[in-house]
Amino acid sequence: MIPWTLAASGNHPAGKTKFRSLTALPMLLALFFATPNSASAFERWIYCAQNLWVDQNITNMTALMQRAAAAGYTHVLITDSKFGHLADMDARYFRNVDTLKKAAQKLGLEIVPAVFPVGYSNDILYQNPNLVEGLPARNVPLVVSNGVARVVPDPAIIFPGGDFADLSRWSWKDPNVTADNGTAKINNPNGANARIVQHLKVRPFRQYHISVRVKTQDFPTPPNVAVLAGNQSLNFVNLGVERTQGWKTHHVVFNSLTNTEVNVYFGVWGGTKGTLWWDDAVIEEVAFLNLIRRPGTPLTIRKEEGASLVESQDFTKLVDPLMGTKPWNGSYDVYHAPPALHTSLPDGTRLRASWYHAMTVYDGQAMICPSEQQTMALLQDQAERMHAAWGARGYFMSHDEIRVMNWCAACEARHLDAGEMLADNVRRCAEILRKVNPGGRIYVWSDMFDPHHNAHDNYFLVRGNLAGSWKGLDRDIIVVPWNYEQRDASLKFFAELGNPQLIAGYYDEDPARITNWLTAARPFPRIVGAMYTTWQNRFTDLEKFSQLISAFPAPEK
Repeated sequence: MIPWTLAASGNHPAGKTKFRSLTALPMLLALFFATPNSASAFERWIYCAQNLWVDQNITNMTALMQRAAAAGYTHVLITDSKFGHLADMDARYFRNVDTLKKAAQKLGLEIVPAVFPVGYSNDILYQNPNLVEGLPARNVPLVVSNGVARVVPDPAIIFPGGDFADLSRWSWKDPNVTADNGTAKINNPNGANARIVQHLKVRPFRQYHISVRVKTQDFPTPPNVAVLAGNQSLNFVNLGVERTQGWKTHHVVFNSLTNTEVNVYFGVWGGTKGTLWWDDAVIEEVAFLNLIRRPGTPLTIRKEEGASLVESQDFTKLVDPLMGTKPWNGSYDVYHAPPALHTSLPDGTRLRASWYHAMTVYDGQAMICPSEQQTMALLQDQAERMHAAWGARGYFMSHDEIRVMNWCAACEARHLDAGEMLADNVRRCAEILRKVNPGGRIYVWSDMFDPHHNAHDNYFLVRGNLAGSWKGLDRDIIVVPWNYEQRDASLKFFAELGNPQLIAGYYDEDPARITNWLTAARPFPRIVGAMYTTWQNRFTDLEKFSQLISAFPAPEK
């Protein structure tokens, strides 16, 4: 097979016709050694995230594609949350898809749809929220009282001084955190850190919930509640504190994992101006919050002396109806009232419970379990439906910032390090695309396969080392590097692997930065193009970005 498609044009929606004669060789070499000055070979892409169900968005996208084509762009990478559940889309949605396809064909643009949201998986988890990767809670003590088994922490856990009436009861604080009428106050930090910290003892693999009240006045720096065990962060959440707000309760949840001690920070790092107040910090151990139920996340309840209980017999069926469903499927909140375990066992019966719970990162990002059988079935189904809808020449695998992985029983049973697991997943995803779209181009973001970026040890809440993940990339897969700060090392790494590369630039910064990418790329072959990548749908620099590519000097002979 000729590497990375020289596939037939859009007149062959299945993309099955490939150039096979020696006449393709000059084209192949031109692509392998393309330079920005080779206008016929060097591709120029735009990235568009859009809701294609809305008719006005189709009108807007068509106008954007007209601009792009006039500016010399060749490809459009398109993503839509609906790609994760096309079976639920109506005829109107697919009419809009066809409208875009026809507009692109008329303009000479190639649409490349995004598939396989492995990392930011919420869209495909819409179909089954229980496929989310889970962290384990193990041997948690419960005691039955009035028909409900409740957590009995061992030991009990509190914030000494959590009411902030006496700041000396905290383990330590920065001098600019001061007492103010029973609260902890931060006023005009002027670029300094402003934190108050409590050291706590915890049990391994327990689920903890923190709540705290916050008030702000013209305070632009987002505050944080950070839970650290040594150098390991156990939580990643945006609290959602507004620049100015009255007293409001915010929530944090963390799993202690293997740790017995943690430091909990309330504060800001590099704060600027304004005033913030903390009050009423509370910590509690909880059970069954965001409980996951699937084969790879078994729930076990046993009596403390060892006898296992039978669900629906010894206790009522246990589910968390709000797990991954609030406000819609695939959306996971940080905290809500967890479900209760109801049982007819006598009061005072002591139990031990083990389960798995969802853990999101920042603004609700959830990762799908890579090991559950249904995951691959969903990805296969997505690829088939996407190709039926788009008939594209190439597809873009969305493996990106995989921040929770390799914890559930399905993952543990494989006895793979994180890098091996990811390598297997991306290899299988590529195989799906090769079967669905023979000869088609396959693209993937670089970060999870780049040792100079995210493919290393101690990455967020991934268990194990992600090194070696790149071994799952076939040499014809086009890698899309986007780490500007490490561009030289990243480009060199994938060039040495032998993969073609498509530079992802811009990111709502100075468009002139693309010239630094192109300079770094000059020593390497198989740089096939560059992409105008915007997360803010900011297309004001679209033409300028393309002009900078055109003006870039050709490599020295």
